[in-house]
Amino acid sequence: MLSRVADSLYWMSRYMERTDGILRMLKINYASSQDDVQAFSWKPVLKIFTFLNDEEASALAHNTRGVLQYMVIDKDNPNSVLNMVTLARENGRSVQDHITKEMWQCLNDFYHTVRQEKLAEWLQKDDPITILDMLIKHGVLYFGTTDITMARGEGNSFINIGKYIERAIQSADILDVKFSDSNYDMDEAKDTTYWKYLLLSISGYELYLKTYRGGFEARNVVGQVILNDHFPRSVIYSVNRLHRYFERLKNERNVNDFNQVDFMIGKLKSKVKFSTPETIFQEGLHQFLTETKNDLYVIGKTLSQNYFSYT
Repeated sequence: MLSRVADSLYWMSRYMERTDGILRMLKINYASSQDDVQAFSWKPVLKIFTFLNDEEASALAHNTRGVLQYMVIDKDNPNSVLNMVTLARENGRSVQDHITKEMWQCLNDFYHTVRQEKLAEWLQKDDPITILDMLIKHGVLYFGTTDITMARGEGNSFINIGKYIERAIQSADILDVKFSDSNYDMDEAKDTTYWKYLLLSISGYELYLKTYRGGFEARNVVGQVILNDHFPRSVIYSVNRLHRYFERLKNERNVNDFNQVDFMIGKLKSKVKFSTPETIFQEGLHQFLTETKNDLYVIGKTLSQNYFSYT
C-alpha cells in the first residue's frame, strides 16, 4: 500500500474517533450542566479538546451555548466537529478507491449535515441533546459501516491503528483532567454524580455498575478506565487492539521498521497490563497517565516516520 494512502486512512480514522469523543463529552456535560447550573464549568472539556489557554477557557467556561457553538461548528476552532469531519472527508475523498462506497457515503452525509446553516440556530435555541444525538448517530453509522464493509487488509489495519491510538489518548486525557480537580487524591470523597458523569462521558457507566457493586470509588474508576480489558474505551483495551492490528502489517520488506514500532507498542502494553490501581497510585496517577500519553504520541510519530514517509 502507498504511504500516502496509509496516511490518509490513518488520519481519517483518528479524526472520526476524536469527533465521536467530543460529541459524547458535550452531550453528557450538557446534561450535567442542567443539574447544577451555577457550579458547573466547561473548563475541563475545553482543556481536553481545545487549544485555548487558561484565560480563554475561563472566559468561556460558564457559557454553555457558546461552548457548544465553539466545539461543534466554529471554523476558527481547529478541533471543532465541523473541522474534524471536514478533514476526515478530505482524507476519505483522496483514497476513495481504498474504502467502500458505503463508508464514503457515511462521511459525505455527516459532512453535509454538520455544514447546515440551521445547525447554529438549533444549537442556540433548541434542545442541544437532540442535535448532539443526531451527530453522534452519524458517527455510529460510520463506525458500523466501516466494520461490516471494509476488507480485512492493510487498509483496515491502518484505520484501526488510528482509531485505537486516538481512543487511548482520549481516555487517558479525560481521566487525567477529571482527577486533577481533586489534586489526584484517591481518598477525597466525590458525590455520585461526579463519577457518574465521568463514566457516562466515555460510555462506561453501565459496565461500572455491573462490575462494582459497592458504589463509586476513585480506585475502581481508575481500574475500569485504565485496566479493564472488557471495557472498549479503556487504555489497556485500546493498546491491545492497537498491537493486534499493527502485527498484521508485518512482512519481509519492512522488518526493521516493523520491529521498532512493535517494540514500542509491546513495551507500553506490558507496562499497562502489569499495573494495578495500587502500583499506579504509588507511581502517581498524573505521572502514569502523562507517560502513557507520551508513549502513544511517540508511537504515532514513529509510525508516521516509518510508514508514511514523514521526515
